[in-house]
Amino acid sequence: MTSLSGKMARFALDLKYEDIPEKASWEAKRFLLDSVGCALAAVNNEDMEVMYRFTEKLGGTPEASVIGRDYKTNASNAALMNCLLTRAMDYNDIYWEEDPAHPSDIIGAALAAAEANGKSGKDALVAIMIAYELTLRWCHAAHPGVREVGWHHASLIQFVSPFVAGKLFDLDLEQMVAAAGISGSSHFTLGGVVAGHLTNMKNTAAPLAAQAGVIAALMAREGYTGPVEVFEGKEGVFEVINNVEWRPDWLLKGLGKDFMITRCAYKAFPTEALTHQPISAALQVCQEHGLTAEDVAEIRVETTVRGADILSDPSKYKPTTKETADHSLPYVIAAAVADGNVLPSSFSDEKLKDPRIWDLLGKIKVVADPEIDAMFPGVKRARVTITTNGGESHTAQVDHAKGSPENPLSDEEIIAKFRANAAKVLTEEQQDRVIDLTWHFDEVEDVGEYLSELRG
Repeated sequence: MTSLSGKMARFALDLKYEDIPEKASWEAKRFLLDSVGCALAAVNNEDMEVMYRFTEKLGGTPEASVIGRDYKTNASNAALMNCLLTRAMDYNDIYWEEDPAHPSDIIGAALAAAEANGKSGKDALVAIMIAYELTLRWCHAAHPGVREVGWHHASLIQFVSPFVAGKLFDLDLEQMVAAAGISGSSHFTLGGVVAGHLTNMKNTAAPLAAQAGVIAALMAREGYTGPVEVFEGKEGVFEVINNVEWRPDWLLKGLGKDFMITRCAYKAFPTEALTHQPISAALQVCQEHGLTAEDVAEIRVETTVRGADILSDPSKYKPTTKETADHSLPYVIAAAVADGNVLPSSFSDEKLKDPRIWDLLGKIKVVADPEIDAMFPGVKRARVTITTNGGESHTAQVDHAKGSPENPLSDEEIIAKFRANAAKVLTEEQQDRVIDLTWHFDEVEDVGEYLSELRG
């Protein structure tokens, strides 16, 4: 197979756990713990209750566990639900070059496919590595990124998820390429899912694309075929999305040799990625000068054009849903100043009506700075200036958010985040077991045993 999808399939089929450097495999375990923690944090959300009911009504062969519940369904349904739980709080990982992506959006699909096929922790870790290595390369493949020309970055997930699922369903080369063609030609996502007033689809776009890869792998396993040159062929991805410069060499660059997973970032806040530097800057100003919400006369946020456009349009100054609020730069800055942090609880129904936050919203001005924009995406700088009622102005500038490779989360901080996220579902003893199993995931003989610890 000489097509791009054929070469990616060859990489996926050939990759073995022993080929993965220790640093990279440890990072995969860290992202696994972080992701299941994010999933557990969302278990009791109202929108997740809706999707739990939906999943139960679908039924399906009981072969894969649903996180947070004591029932099983088929691999594709479990993939959708578990990926959605991971994504629901907007608290999972982030990588942003030409395009942004959350590779852990696929981890739930890897776990579901692994359990359905009786696979080990090592098998699942290899599949998770495939998810990261391919997804991160897609973030470099288009200039500007597809997100910049109106396609949501969940579109990239459909190009990766069939290789992850295909590895765990033991597809051969021809079947793997067919799965890539099936998924890659069927599941594009419009950028409108994150424009203006946001809905539940903001969180659901990538999980649907991850599920599409599982379905495609299952179809291919039965002998169903798909376009072999889904990327470079006639009316393929490169030809149809023709308002970007495609750089296909990036998709294979260092694949299997340069493990990029160590360049992916964690989220210290459950918010859209470009809000993290402004939040950090606002918190720094308040902490250094002892400021409270009642001291503030004005907050000026200088950020990228994207931050000002996507995250600060008029609807973002009047958020009424969690989905809009966690993508609202004014709201998260107001919450940070009012409460001294931004946590999952910052988006509760009660918090969305907090008068201290709403009073601050009218005092926040977001400005696109051309110099900051010129540095993006290499440096994602933000500058926050808070002017007090007494007329004093204080400024902080942040280039690297907490959780980035330049400002990393330690293992202890990853554990603390997991415990905070899991606390409402798992006892401390259960949390201890999940942490220990995750750090020794390569010794887990059956992924189903691991998932049984996540029922609550």
